[in-house]
This record gives sequence, C-alpha cells and structure tokens, in this order.
Amino acid sequence: MPDETAHENGHGAADATPTPGTRRPGGRTARTRDAVRDAVLAGLTEHGYPGLTVEYVAAHSGVHKTTLYRRWKDVEGLVADALDLAGEDSWTPPDTGSLEGDLRALAREVVASFTDPAVAASGSAMIAAAFQSERAAVALRHYYAERFARCEVIVERAVARGELPVHPGAAPDTPEATPPHAASGTAPGSIIDAGALVRAVSAPLFFRLFITREPVDDALADQAAAVALTAARAGAFTTGSTASTSRGTTS
Repeated sequence: MPDETAHENGHGAADATPTPGTRRPGGRTARTRDAVRDAVLAGLTEHGYPGLTVEYVAAHSGVHKTTLYRRWKDVEGLVADALDLAGEDSWTPPDTGSLEGDLRALAREVVASFTDPAVAASGSAMIAAAFQSERAAVALRHYYAERFARCEVIVERAVARGELPVHPGAAPDTPEATPPHAASGTAPGSIIDAGALVRAVSAPLFFRLFITREPVDDALADQAAAVALTAARAGAFTTGSTASTSRGTTS
C-alpha cells in the first residue's frame, strides 16, 4: 500500500497500526515506520515525552500529519510503535563459550547502551516516556520481555556444558548437576529460571542508571555479572521439588 509523505495529499485506505509481536512489514511501509521511529527518538531526546508532538514527528519524518493520526492515533501510539519496532531487530545475546563470559558481555552491553553518547540519549528517553505513558510502559515491558527471552539461550548453553546445577544445591560438574537430558535447563521436578538469571545481571545496573543516577562502567558490569554467576552456581535460580523430594526419601 502506498505511503503518504509530506508531499502527498493524505488520502487513501487506512493502515492499521502494527501490533507488538507482529512481523515487520516490508517495502514502503517499513521505510515509513523507520522514518517515524527515528523522528520519535529524536523528539524524545530533544524535548522529552511531554514536549513530543505529532507535528514534530511529521516535520522530521516527512510523513504527513494526517497519516500519523490515522495510523498511530496520538503520541502514545507513536512511542509504543517505536519501541515495538526496536524489538524487531536481529540482536542476539553474546556467545563467548562460557557462562561467565556471556554474562559479563551482556552486562557490558547494558552499560554501553546507556553510556555511549551515540545511543544513550534515545534509550534513556524511551524509559523516561514509560513513566509518563501507560501505553509506552506496556510496550517497554514487551520489549524487555522479548529481549530477556532471547537471552535464555545463554542459560541453556551453560546447562548443556555442565556449568550450572539443575538441582537446587547441587555442585556444577557432577552427574547430579548435569543429567544427560538437562541441555534445555530442566531435570525431573526442577528447572532453572533463565529469565530471572539474566535479569539479575542487568538489575543492579538499571538501579544505578535510573534510580540512584550513579555512574556505571565496565568494572561495575563485571561485578554484576559475577554476583549473578555466583548465585546461579549456588542454585539461587533453580526451582522445583527434585532436591527436597530426594532428601525426604533418603534413609
């Protein structure tokens, strides 16, 4: 379907706003969304959520204001779709060959995302917008839920390599810790909460970035990764009844 620009008349069949999780459309529609997303990020960075307007996005994206209102309805819709579009990239989590290396690399990516001048402002602006718009908050939750879901493979690989216990309290590199069928991170009655583990890496970094407003660096990233790794090896993220059942039946 043709996209309207500032040089077109604003008429034509209405396009539905893409919903979170749907496949990104191609062709002109994709280019339009990209242009709108870039304008939204620029506006958030320059003016913050309260100062972002549909008129600003129209002027900076080249997309007619009528089209913006028809497709995205309002500023909330624009911000929500910009977040949704950000989650449709091809990013994959680190694969360094060890859980320790993966967690450290993941933590350092978080630090870089919010300290690199080239990208930090737009990411921070998106998070700030989520505190002022419920639709933006929902979109942000979807974005990070999807991001953390991608990271679960880090834990699956670690279990397959025997780096993590799948039974609470079991030491790594033992038959109990890594039964043959545990490559997916599960054992009968127990499972590693991969989402909780990867969240534990970024949580202290986000706390400093957005709550206490303290500086973060690679040293702090390494510390956060080390703490999460220690907790994981101790079984802090392993849930289920296998270990307790075994203790209860041991004579």
